[in-house]
Amino acid sequence: MKIGIVIPCFKVRKHICQVVESLLMRSDVYHVIVVDDACPEGSGDLVRETFTGQRVTVSSHLRNQGVGGATMTGYLAAIDAGCDVLVKMDGDGQMDPKALPFLVSPILKGMADYTKGNRFFSTRTLMKMPKVRLLGNAGLSLMSKISSGYWNVIDPTNGYTAIHARVLNLIPFEKVNRRYFFESDLLFRLGLVKAVVRDVPIQSRYGDEESNLSIWKTLASFPLLHLQCFIKRIIYSYFIREFNAGSLQLVLAMLLMLGGGVLGGWEWVSHARQGIVASSGTVMLAGLPIIFGFQLLLAFLLFDLNSVPKEPIHPLLPDQSSVSVGADRKSTV
Repeated sequence: MKIGIVIPCFKVRKHICQVVESLLMRSDVYHVIVVDDACPEGSGDLVRETFTGQRVTVSSHLRNQGVGGATMTGYLAAIDAGCDVLVKMDGDGQMDPKALPFLVSPILKGMADYTKGNRFFSTRTLMKMPKVRLLGNAGLSLMSKISSGYWNVIDPTNGYTAIHARVLNLIPFEKVNRRYFFESDLLFRLGLVKAVVRDVPIQSRYGDEESNLSIWKTLASFPLLHLQCFIKRIIYSYFIREFNAGSLQLVLAMLLMLGGGVLGGWEWVSHARQGIVASSGTVMLAGLPIIFGFQLLLAFLLFDLNSVPKEPIHPLLPDQSSVSVGADRKSTV
């Protein structure tokens, strides 16, 4: 399979040429696509001037579209170049090209449709990670597990990823988040098509690069976006596409807990107005539905945990050359 590397660029002029050069030295890299996302430093122009005539393509955005928009542009260019496995790397030099064979191996072996780097695998790596990033990624990881349904993914915000081009053709490009929520949103949409996602242990290199991600903007926007993805996933996976045991558990849990809560609140207000203490039977009548509902909610959670996709779908899909790339990706989800 032909491996294409997609590198979204924004304020990475200091590192981008070194990153591209390290990739061109590898025999397993078929093509490198650099996407200049209206970089004020002219990263794309620098790459054009430095690597003229080599297996490098540079695409440029007139207006900044965010890391998601730049990555999607690179994905389309990689597919047009005939690449089968598309790897997304950052241009700041944090992602080690030596980890590339390990990242794509599960896809090449038919064991996964999408792989992500996992920086949390090694305690040595964790010690090198800035504490603010470590705490932030831990919280975001939990939210991403809930919203995407991939409970086995440890580091969902990691941008070092690989995906099979056939699976990418199932994703509605116009719906994917264009900003820093891109990785989490893509995980959510991969879950809707039942793609297999695997973690690959990697080590990140932290030097003098500066992150363009605002921690405060992330804390303000990501929880709501994860909640939206979670609601969409539950509705689509458990009520639109199919109605299974998990759907029944969730419906009964919500009805019992809501019914018990309403009844308990009503009785509490009623007895408070009368100035009398509710009987043990009244308390049990309101409490038991809540208890049973909570147990059913835990059963649904266990069902959801066991529903993580395990069979890769890309071997069953048609070759991307026979699919109209970007033309039929409209989705209501």
